[in-house]
Amino acid sequence: MANPHPQPTQPYSDEQLLMLYRQGNAWAFDQLIERYQLELFHFLIRFAGSRQAAEDLFQEAFLQVHLSADTFDTDKKFKPWLFTIAANKARDYLRRNQRRQTMALSAPIGGDIGEEGQTFVDLLQADMELPPEQLGRQETRQLVQAIVMEMPEHLREILVLAYFHQFPYREISEVLGIPLGTVKSRLHTAVATFAQQWKNRHGRDFE
Repeated sequence: MANPHPQPTQPYSDEQLLMLYRQGNAWAFDQLIERYQLELFHFLIRFAGSRQAAEDLFQEAFLQVHLSADTFDTDKKFKPWLFTIAANKARDYLRRNQRRQTMALSAPIGGDIGEEGQTFVDLLQADMELPPEQLGRQETRQLVQAIVMEMPEHLREILVLAYFHQFPYREISEVLGIPLGTVKSRLHTAVATFAQQWKNRHGRDFE
């Protein structure tokens, strides 16, 4: 019996697979899921901070691909469309679930445009000393979290990507659909906003 899904000389592109699926080929959809199973799942773990949430969001993202397949412009790239869908699902999840895991502000943030090793604290104040023991205190983590949660969404989400989940700038650019320069400037604005809100609330600089 002839193979109903003969392998092409070159692998199908994402866009070709989606076109095949739109023509009724369920195998093509399975190929897309398999192709992005690891990459998208890891993305969602980093974005949502929960393996269980990532599993649910992965399914929701591909369900949306299924429902919206006929609307996709196949002259464009599939991957950014898929990851935008997934990021929107993750944003909705984060809005519904206000608890997020925090990490040390001295952790490195994305640095793939010439700032390798730069930390969140570096953005706050270059000569600031941040005692590690203070960051380990639950109270401090809760205070930081409270301020982040009250920030405007476009600033909060870039902190979630760069700080909570340590996305590199290029991935942030792709997910948010903004230029690299905008990623950098928005992150600086977000950090400055955090620092000002901390000072307004606590009457002192973050230290």
